[in-house]
Amino acid sequence: MTADSTREMQTVLENAYPILSDPANKVARTYKLVFALPADLRPVYAKFGIDLPADNGDDTFELPVPATYVISQDGTIRWADIDIDYTSRAEPRDILAALAALSP
Repeated sequence: MTADSTREMQTVLENAYPILSDPANKVARTYKLVFALPADLRPVYAKFGIDLPADNGDDTFELPVPATYVISQDGTIRWADIDIDYTSRAEPRDILAALAALSP
């Protein structure tokens, strides 16, 4: 997502916390978390006013896969939750347990 799209989303959702801006899905791509929207779904997104190429800042119809990571200070991924189903998210208790496991 471009910085402008991120700011707009943050305003609409009234979020007080920072949101990652990832133009052209560069970060998501390094984690292998990008998929191309099938051509038959593109008109559906357009009907809802979603312009993926504009949001991405390029000419792709790509989306990042929702993921949550707990990463230790040395950069090691200690816990991950990845699900192609955007309605399925990590449980807060699982994230907290993974964070607690990092503590000495």
